[in-house]
Amino acid sequence: MTDAFDPLNLLLLGIAVVVFLRLRSVLGRRTGNERPPIDPFARNERDRAQATANAQDGKVISLPQRDNRKAEPTPISQGDDKAPVWKGYAAEGSAVASGLEAIARADANFTPKSFLEGARAAYEMIVMAFAEGDRLTLRNLLSKEVFDGFSAALDEREREGLVNETTFVGINEASIVDARLEGRQAFVAVKFASQLITAVKNRSGELVDGDPTKIRDVNDIWTFARDTKARDPNWSLVATEAPSA
Repeated sequence: MTDAFDPLNLLLLGIAVVVFLRLRSVLGRRTGNERPPIDPFARNERDRAQATANAQDGKVISLPQRDNRKAEPTPISQGDDKAPVWKGYAAEGSAVASGLEAIARADANFTPKSFLEGARAAYEMIVMAFAEGDRLTLRNLLSKEVFDGFSAALDEREREGLVNETTFVGINEASIVDARLEGRQAFVAVKFASQLITAVKNRSGELVDGDPTKIRDVNDIWTFARDTKARDPNWSLVATEAPSA
């Protein structure tokens, strides 16, 4: 009994308690209230609204975190009364319609409607993240190759001491212009017609490009891709281009 109250034992116990308390203060504790990432490709408006509400103050944005259970590909039956997946998004017999059907066969969760809703949200996030120089958000939304290009442009802007002030007015059009399945990789290209207010200023605050009082029309074609067999359901931006005149 006397060993339990030995001064050395009490000293060691006190040190252990202090170390534990310091580690807890440094590492923190999970409370169950941590904000999840925003999911621009969430499967419906309710999911997206909830995700945005839960993460509206956060800066880290990642692409979809849907149900991780793998859905088995399901064939599209021509005799089924259900409308074909491309209906309302592509012309019958077109390459885009065939591509959408192929992607839907490989990924039973894919629908053009939910994809376009997510693509619109991702487009605004990427445009604003680039304007603000937010590399962390861009890294989560872009493929490595596209991120490297965006990051190089940000490096040059920062070296020149330029500041981009952008207001996102809205998206007038978002339509699927290409869809294909290459092996297990799905590619969907979307044409965006958006409106922005953009002004670029130098270190002295002088305007060097754009107009802070004028709404500018912007047209882009962005291609998103994902591995249909991967557990990760994320779509990433893999290419950008300006539509031909």
